[in-house]
Amino acid sequence: MKKFLTLLVLATMVLSLTTAEAKKYGDDYKLEKVLVFSRHNIRSPHADQADPLTPHKWFKWTSPSRELSLRGGALETELGQYFRKYLIDEGFMPENYVPAEGEFLFYANSYQRTIATAQYFSSGMLPIANVEVVRKYKLGTFDPIFDMKLKFVNEKFRAAAEKEVNEYLNIKNVRDMEKRFADGLTLLEKVLDFKDSPYAREHGITTLRNGDTKLVLEVGKEPTFSGTIRAAHVANDALIMQFYEEPTSAKAAFGKKLTDKQWQQIGELNSYFIGIAGLPAISAVEAHPLLECMSSELANDSRRFTFLCGHDTNIIGLLGALRAENYSLPGVIDAKTPIGVKFVIEKWHGTDGEDYAALNLVYPDTAQIRSLTPMTLENPPRVYSLRLKGLRANADGLYLLRDVQGRFAEAIAAYYEYTDERQAA
Repeated sequence: MKKFLTLLVLATMVLSLTTAEAKKYGDDYKLEKVLVFSRHNIRSPHADQADPLTPHKWFKWTSPSRELSLRGGALETELGQYFRKYLIDEGFMPENYVPAEGEFLFYANSYQRTIATAQYFSSGMLPIANVEVVRKYKLGTFDPIFDMKLKFVNEKFRAAAEKEVNEYLNIKNVRDMEKRFADGLTLLEKVLDFKDSPYAREHGITTLRNGDTKLVLEVGKEPTFSGTIRAAHVANDALIMQFYEEPTSAKAAFGKKLTDKQWQQIGELNSYFIGIAGLPAISAVEAHPLLECMSSELANDSRRFTFLCGHDTNIIGLLGALRAENYSLPGVIDAKTPIGVKFVIEKWHGTDGEDYAALNLVYPDTAQIRSLTPMTLENPPRVYSLRLKGLRANADGLYLLRDVQGRFAEAIAAYYEYTDERQAA
């Protein structure tokens, strides 16, 4: 009997140790608040734009144009279930929790793919709570909080933005962009068999590099590139979505066998196409309403959990405005904003009496997306710890919450460097 009790005590100690090690920061901190900004999950591409760019047939999409796919819905539910297990494990909420009114918020841009993503996630995270996803505008209308279209373009902003774009792309003039990414564009042409496409025949061209690239900085439009390279962006986006939907890489590439490095090259193209949203001047202007929203949610003591769902450019803009250090996410081909990625800010209260913030990107890797294997504490999604330039983290990788809130305030104030508006007192 004594031997049995000794073994029982040892087993209990091992179990306790394992549980403590499973928790992110042990007993030194308590998780008090979670703010999630999520990119929507897998969607179909803009079919009428993507179809003419190759003579091949794209994947038979399981949703109408630009809407969340069946795989995207299943994957987002898995992510919600993972967050449920994680938050229960951290003592943030009990199993089958039903939040009080106003305690949790699920808020999405007014598009099907963002609303559906938030709904699937909430079903996985709070399966019996019957969560309502808030949207404020007619379906298919951009909510101003998530809208990255420029509200003004003055000379000061234009000069700063053009300079930053050229420096970011390491070019002297935007027309040199095609030369800068010649290898990636050539690869894309070969995968698509672009020269044989309806688009190529209609426009009398054989290449995506036609010397007509321009930077578009116009009121009512997102900063982007025009010319044939715009078609390259559309095709590149569709190819990445097809990569995640098809069971093999070869099938995703219309039968061509690409190396992992070549797929990453395709993903890198997408990162550069959307990356301008994170440049200082552009992010200060574009992301301003979203920064204000997130800052308000972070300061809202009655709100314990917030889930906002928008787009990849929203995340790029947020991280750019907050001056996040450069990063490359492992395990995916699009290493900046992979499908379903979440920018997560957690508030932890330390035993020293201070409030701290953890900043992470949480995302499924390629194997998890393709297999749809349940994501659990034993098989979690990838978690990448973000760093902010100029802020010092403690030994556990946490920032003082007030420092992060101060960075939000700085990012919000940066907007007024480019506009004639007067900042409210």
